[in-house]
Amino acid sequence: MKKEKAALLSVVSNTILVVIKLAAGILTESISILSEALHSATDLFASFVAYASIKKATMPADSEHPFGHGKYENLSALAESILIVAAALLIAYEAVKRGFTEEMISFPSLALAVMGISAAVNIVISTYLKRISKETDSIALEADAKHLSADVYSSLGVFAGILLIVITGYHVFDSLAALVVSGLILYEGLSITRKSIHGLLDTVLPEDEVKVIHDVLESYSKDVKDFHELRTRKAGSERHIDLHLTVCSNERIKETHETMDNIEKELSGRLSGCNVIIHPEPCSHLADQCPAGCYWEKTED
Repeated sequence: MKKEKAALLSVVSNTILVVIKLAAGILTESISILSEALHSATDLFASFVAYASIKKATMPADSEHPFGHGKYENLSALAESILIVAAALLIAYEAVKRGFTEEMISFPSLALAVMGISAAVNIVISTYLKRISKETDSIALEADAKHLSADVYSSLGVFAGILLIVITGYHVFDSLAALVVSGLILYEGLSITRKSIHGLLDTVLPEDEVKVIHDVLESYSKDVKDFHELRTRKAGSERHIDLHLTVCSNERIKETHETMDNIEKELSGRLSGCNVIIHPEPCSHLADQCPAGCYWEKTED
C-alpha cells in the first residue's frame, strides 16, 4: 500500500541521516551537529511508530474492534506531535546555552555539507509524505511529514549558524537562528497535536465535509421527509456518519432500503473512507393527513 511504502521510506532515510550526522558530529566536534543527530534519532523512532501504526490501522475490523483500527493513526500522530514539541524546546534550550559559549568547529566545510544534504533529503521525503498523506487521508503520515519538515528547519538553522560563525566569528548568530527555528517547529508540533486530539475525542467532521453530507441528503428530498440526529466523527482516514431519516409510513421497506443504499453510495463517492449508518423512521402523519407544505401532500396534488 502507498501509506506503508511511504512510512518505510521515512524509516530508511532517517536511519541513513542519523549515521551521517553522528559521524560528522564526531569528526567536526560540533555540538550543533551532534544535537542534530539526536534530533534525527527521534525522527527515526517516530518513523517506526508511524509505520507500525499505519500497518495496524489498515487491518480490517474484528470482534474486539468493530469500528476498525483507524485510531492507531491518531495515537501515532499524537506521539509524533509530542516529539516535535520536545525537539523545539530542546533546540531553544541548546540555543540559549550556546549563546554563552563559543563552539569550535574542526571541519566547517564538512559540517555545512552534511547540514545541506540533510535539509535537501528531508525536503524531498517530507514533500513526498505530505502528498501521500493527502492522497490517502493519513494523519500519521501527515505528522511524520511535519516532523521531517521540522528537521529541515533545524538543519537549515544549524547550517545558517555555522556559516555565520565562519563569516563573522560571532557565535550569537547561531543561537538566534536556532531560536527562530525552534519557534517554527513548535508551531508545527502544536498544530498536529490539536488535530490528533480532535480525532481521538471524536470531534465532528470539518464544516465543509458536513456541508457535503447535508447537500447529499437534501438532494433526496423527494424520497425522504427529513433527516436528524446527524453525528459524524473520524478515526484515522475513516469517516463515520450516523443519522436518522424520516420516510413516509406508507413506503415499502424495499423502497426505503434502496434510498438508503443510494445515499450511502453517493456519500462514499464524495467523501473517502465513509462508514454510513442510517436509521429509517416512519413519518408520524398518515399520507392523507400530511401538514401543509409536506412533500407527500404535494405528490398527491
